[in-house]
Amino acid sequence: MAEKEVLSNYEMNPHMMMIRPGDDDFSEVIETGARYVISCKTFEIVKRSCEYFGSSYSGRRAGTKQLIGITHKAPIIVDPYTSIYLFPTASPTSPQCAWISHDFIASYDKNGPYSTIITFQNGESYELPISFYSLENQISRTAMLRIKFTQNMKRMDRFNKNPSHLLHNRASEPNGAYWINE
Repeated sequence: MAEKEVLSNYEMNPHMMMIRPGDDDFSEVIETGARYVISCKTFEIVKRSCEYFGSSYSGRRAGTKQLIGITHKAPIIVDPYTSIYLFPTASPTSPQCAWISHDFIASYDKNGPYSTIITFQNGESYELPISFYSLENQISRTAMLRIKFTQNMKRMDRFNKNPSHLLHNRASEPNGAYWINE
C-alpha cells in the first residue's frame, strides 16, 4: 500500500465510515473511497467536527442524554442534516477508542471474546478491540438516538405546517381564555 499523506486537520463529512487510533497521537480516518492519517487523536477529531457543525461535543452529549438517557459511551449526532451519527467503541477519552458512523455498517461478527469484525457497506472489513455484545449495544443505542431525533423532527414538521397552533383560535385575558368565533 502506498504511503499515506499526514494531514493536520480533518472536517468530518457524510463519507466518513470510521476514525480509529493510529500510532502515537495519530488517527486514521476511513471514508468510503479514501483513507487519511490525521496528526491528532480520534477524540480531538470528533470534538472539532462537532464544533465545525455548530455545537460542542459536550452539547452533543447533553442532547443524547436528553433524547435517550445515555451518558456513558454515548452515541452522538455530529450533524443531523448530513446524517452523521457516531458511536464510540470505548470510553471516548481512551486511546483505544474508535468512532464508527452508524450509516455504513453492513454487518459485524464475533472474532473472540474481545474482538469483533465489522464490515461496512462498501465491503471493507476491520477488526476492532470490542466485544460483539458491546458493539451490538452501541449500534442499538445509536439507532434509538436516530429514531428519537427523527420522531422529534417529524413532530416539529407537522407542528410548523399547521399554523393554527399559534392562536388555537383563542385569545388570552387575565381572567382566562375566550373563543373567537369565525
